[in-house]
Amino acid sequence: MKNEKFLKWLKAAGIRALKTMAETALALIGTNTIGITEVDWIGLLSACALSGVVTILTCIKGLPEVK
Repeated sequence: MKNEKFLKWLKAAGIRALKTMAETALALIGTNTIGITEVDWIGLLSACALSGVVTILTCIKGLPEVK
């Protein structure tokens, strides 16, 4: 039972983190970018990873999706 609850939390937190990372990527790509070769891909991936970590840490305090 406890393992099922953790897996449910992990899935919900992972989905939330992926959505946040996608939103971060969209925001950063949309600013001052004319072509695909002008995107700072390393910086973009770094910012997306950081937003994912922050989201997971925020989810530790609780997720409304998981009772």
